[in-house]
Amino acid sequence: MSRRIARYGMALLALAASLHAGAKTLTVCTEANPDGFDYALFHANSTADASSEALYNRLVEFEPGTTRLVPGLAERWEISPDGRSYTFHLRAGVAFHTTPWFKPTRPLAAQDVVFSVMRQLDPRHPWYGQARPGWYYASAMQLARLVQRVVAVDERTVRIELSRPEAPLLANLAMGFPSVLSAEYAQQLEAAGRLEDMNLKPVGTGPFVFRSHVKDAVVRYDAHPGYFRGRVALDKLIFSISPDPAARLQRLKAGECDVALYPVPQSWDDIRRDARLQLLTGPGLVTTFVALNVTRKPLDDRRVRQALVLATDRPAVARAVYAGAATPAGNPYPPSQWSYDERVAPPGQDLAKARELLKAAGVAEGFTLKLWIRSGAGATNPSPRATAELLQADWARIGVKVEVVTLEFGELLKRTRAGEHDATLLAWASDNGDPDNFLTPNFSCAAVTGGSNVSRWCRPEVDALLAEARQVADLARRDSLYRRAQALVRDDAPWVPLVYPTTAIATSRRVVGLAVSPFGLNNYAKVDLR
Repeated sequence: MSRRIARYGMALLALAASLHAGAKTLTVCTEANPDGFDYALFHANSTADASSEALYNRLVEFEPGTTRLVPGLAERWEISPDGRSYTFHLRAGVAFHTTPWFKPTRPLAAQDVVFSVMRQLDPRHPWYGQARPGWYYASAMQLARLVQRVVAVDERTVRIELSRPEAPLLANLAMGFPSVLSAEYAQQLEAAGRLEDMNLKPVGTGPFVFRSHVKDAVVRYDAHPGYFRGRVALDKLIFSISPDPAARLQRLKAGECDVALYPVPQSWDDIRRDARLQLLTGPGLVTTFVALNVTRKPLDDRRVRQALVLATDRPAVARAVYAGAATPAGNPYPPSQWSYDERVAPPGQDLAKARELLKAAGVAEGFTLKLWIRSGAGATNPSPRATAELLQADWARIGVKVEVVTLEFGELLKRTRAGEHDATLLAWASDNGDPDNFLTPNFSCAAVTGGSNVSRWCRPEVDALLAEARQVADLARRDSLYRRAQALVRDDAPWVPLVYPTTAIATSRRVVGLAVSPFGLNNYAKVDLR
């Protein structure tokens, strides 16, 4: 069945090419289907590429390829002296997409911002229940406790009122989940009883307009003619779903794709030697890790978790899987993130100590666990299977038998969010360049309920450190608090940190203007073809 879908997708691409021979079309070979097109419901980078990056805008945004904040839908803003009120002044005349399913009657207004935020925070909101598993980021980041009100002061002025100061608020608002949707479209869908269409037939203000999605095959977009920053250079943007990185590279060489995301490091030299291609690389704010579900026995014993940390040969993973394009990890986030605790080196492999810890925990004979991995490869891991096999061999040396279970990426995220796993191989890429974005979604107690804390580890003292760090503006104080939180995470070992990978994208020489994002996202608004 999947082969037939793939052939159908290729036929669609060929048809599109014949119909639009004169159009400037960028075809991106990407690694996975988007889970949907309302990014507040999801968190995979492949979904962000197809939704928040292509279709929507936010009040403030990141300059593509950087962590620098720039004005988005808000042309300017003010912060009250007590840090508890943010007033945003919206741009005039920002046009929503016109599609076969929606014809806007007005430009962007303050009520659109109010709708987009409050649907995620207020249980009384008619759209709150649309996120059946919960609003992923809003829940993990405890925004319902932070945001007291979002007020439309007038048509072009929005005020966000907080219960306390929040140092990373602007960076948080530049993430994908607060993308601004059309309240007018929402009202139309409410009247028709079709709330699910917000995710299936999206409408935004962004550089591209959604046209169609064939699962496991292709997603198609057209340029937004009324884009407030000016119409983009591209006429069409196509995402072609190609989970295998080798297949993506072959299709790039054959001219079927202009961009091949996440080539494996073993292919980088080959790409550099090909005069038709170029390799774009950059340091990512990314950690690849194994999350251990601390609610499962014997992983509820930190000595067992510490044993798995000590049994792991990180340099071997960096060499064999990443061909040296990664460094061994010890902390939850990489050295490129400020407040990284450089005083603590990644732990070396110590099998004797690991066996002692298992004996002390009462499992000297070992145990069996299931390690879930994603199918295919992505930006953060060129071969989840090879990584799992290395861990399987390492942990077998202390008596731990690993059964590797492969799942489609969306299914893996859904089921780990529900806590069905023993352990899972994942990665976390920062969404906003602030340490809080690594620590709160992955280690706070609220994030267990929200689903992003897949280790399901909760320590009140860590919550207290993170809460204090969010409320102080002094960077030195925040730095100290985050270092203390890192130490608690390392000691209790809900994660087995593996490596900090380098991010890479392969493109044809025709592609200009594409920047490698430290967040692992891909934005094509400034891309052109020569």
